Amino acid sequence: MTIHLYTGGSRIVGRSGVGQAISHQREMLRLAGLQTTSTFFSPSEAVQLNTVFPDSAAMAVLSRLMGKKVVYYGHSTMEDFRNSFKGSSWLAPLFKRWICFCYGLGDVVITPTEYSAAILKSYGIRRPIHAVSNGIDTRFFAPSEQRRQAFRARWSITSREKVVISVGHYIQRKGILDFLELARRMPDVRFFWFGYTNLNLIPAHVRQAIVQAPPNVTFPGFVDREGLREAYCGADAFAFLSHEETEGIVVLEALACGTPILLRDIPVYEGWLQDGQEVYKGRDLEQFQMLLNGMLDGSLPCLAAAGRKIAEQRSYSAIGERLRSIYLPRPASSPLAKKVSFRYNETNQRALEGATHEATVYQSRTGGQRPWHTGRPAGTAHGTVAGLSHAVQDPLPGRAAGPSGILPGTQKSGPFEAARH
Repeated sequence: MTIHLYTGGSRIVGRSGVGQAISHQREMLRLAGLQTTSTFFSPSEAVQLNTVFPDSAAMAVLSRLMGKKVVYYGHSTMEDFRNSFKGSSWLAPLFKRWICFCYGLGDVVITPTEYSAAILKSYGIRRPIHAVSNGIDTRFFAPSEQRRQAFRARWSITSREKVVISVGHYIQRKGILDFLELARRMPDVRFFWFGYTNLNLIPAHVRQAIVQAPPNVTFPGFVDREGLREAYCGADAFAFLSHEETEGIVVLEALACGTPILLRDIPVYEGWLQDGQEVYKGRDLEQFQMLLNGMLDGSLPCLAAAGRKIAEQRSYSAIGERLRSIYLPRPASSPLAKKVSFRYNETNQRALEGATHEATVYQSRTGGQRPWHTGRPAGTAHGTVAGLSHAVQDPLPGRAAGPSGILPGTQKSGPFEAARH
C-alpha cells in the first residue's frame, strides 16, 4: 500500500511540533512496511494530511473525488489555538468550526492522545477517531554523557552550575511567562529557551517579557534536532510549563534522552505520565519553584529511567504497527469480510454434499473401490473441499490482495467503511 503523505504548508509548520510529526510519520510508516510518497501524481491508495490550511482541505476533497481514502491528523484543537498568536483567542471559536470541517473530510481522524480524542469527539465530529502517539525516535534521542559534556562546553557551563531548559514558540500557551518568572526567582540557575517566533506575531505583554528577561536566561533560537538532543542531554531539568497540549513531542524527546522533567499538571498527561513516578507536576509558580529546587539539589528522586521506559513504549516501531493496524485492518474483522467468508463456506458446503453423493454412487458401482487414487480412502473429496473451506477464511488463497491490502470486493471494510455511515 502506498500513502501520499501530503506536505503542503510544511514551510510554515516545519519548525513546529506538526512539522516534526510529519517527519515521524514517514519513518514509522516505512518501518511498518507501508510506502509513502510526497508527490500527488504518484500512484497511491490514501492521502494523509496534517495541517488545516486551505490547501490541505482542498487536497482532501480532491482525493475523495479520486476514490482515495483520507486520513486526517487532528493535531490542533480550539483549546490549544487560544493564547498563542495575536488575535488567536478571539478567533478560536471560528477556528473550531474550521477544523471540524477539515477533520470531517477524513475517512478517519488520528490524534495523539485520548485527551485530544475526547476533545474532538466533543466537537461532534462524526468520523472514527483513533488516539495514536506521534511517536519518538528512541535510537536518536537517548542519554549520552558525551553529548552532555559537549553542550556544557558549548555554553561555558561549569560543573557546579545547574541548567534548566524548555522548548517551543514564544507564546503564552507554552508557559514562557512562568518560565521567565522562575528564572527571575532562581538567579543562580541558568535557563535556556530553545525555539523562535517572530516577535511581531505575539502579543505585546509576551514580547515585553522576552525583551526584559533576567540575565540568567539565554535564547539560542531555533536549533536542529542534533543541537536539541545535545541540550536535552546537557540539561539538569526540562521545565515544560505549557497550559495546553495534544501530546507534546518535546516531552517525548526529553523522556527519551533521560532528562528529569517538570510539567504543568494538565489533563493531557493523565493516564500515561504520573506525578512522582515518571515526571514531576506542578500547578503554579510556587509549586514549580519548590519541585525544581528539589530536582536540582537531589532532594527529590531522579525519575529519568522510568521516563525513558515511557518513551520506549512510543518508539517508531511500536507506533508504526499501530498505524499499520488502522491502514490495513484484518479483513476477517470486518462485517463485510465475514459475509464474504460465509458465502464461500456456504458454496463449499454445497460442493461437499455433491462430491460426497457422487463418491457414494461411484463406490456402489465399483464394489467399494476408491473412486480416484490419492493415497487417501474414499471420501477424500470431503477432506479436499473442507480444506478449501478452511483456507477461505485465512484469507482466500489464489485471490490477490487488493491495492489497499484488503481483499477485492471488501476494500471498504474496517475503520474506513465505518466513516461512510
